Amino acid sequence: MKNSIIVIILFLMISCNHDKKNIENSNSTSDYLKDIKKELTKEWPNNHTINLVFHGHSVPAGYFQTPNVNTFASYPFQVLRQLKEKYPYAVINVINTSIGGETSIMGQKRFETQVLNHKPDVLFIDYALNDRSIGLDNSRKAMEKMIERAKQEGIKIILLTPSPDLQVDISEPTNELQKHSDQISALAKRYNIGLADCYLKFKQRAASGDSISDYMSQSNHPNEKGHLLITSEIMKYFID
Repeated sequence: MKNSIIVIILFLMISCNHDKKNIENSNSTSDYLKDIKKELTKEWPNNHTINLVFHGHSVPAGYFQTPNVNTFASYPFQVLRQLKEKYPYAVINVINTSIGGETSIMGQKRFETQVLNHKPDVLFIDYALNDRSIGLDNSRKAMEKMIERAKQEGIKIILLTPSPDLQVDISEPTNELQKHSDQISALAKRYNIGLADCYLKFKQRAASGDSISDYMSQSNHPNEKGHLLITSEIMKYFID
């Protein structure tokens, strides 16, 4: 009888801890930018400009079907549009430091002079799609340098997992994009920073029967619908 009671108590303790972790995880997204969201609600003359810096490759740069650049349909500007609908009194700058074809190694080399100089309030980093060309280890090292430097400046950081490439089977659990996605998720957890898990979002759409090609303008660039899916992951951080 005594042993049975002990087992029940242990079970209840484990269940409570599990529920607590679930609550903490469910609150982490909405809480991460709580100070930024507070600033976004302020009215003149008590408000100040909020700088959102998007650093990465061709996707955040706005390339759709190369060489066309559809700036206003790209996710940085979709985010701006949705933020202005939610925060009508806010002054928000979207600053795009992305370069088509770039990897995180290249992005890290110009990080000090072309990213931090803009004084980001929130920094979004999106390199995984191109980082397949430099490998996981090199990608991790470059990402860590950018994350650690931004954290020194007190900047809020949100990492993005990759958008799809039609030449990669998104349902294959060991494909290169999944590996980079897993690494980025681990970095976000390790540094206690934000994560927009775009790759998971696209995987869920594929699993539900959607054709990923419906979200793409070419093999490796999303169309407006695909960018909207990415935007929805980012906007979770700005919703109470």
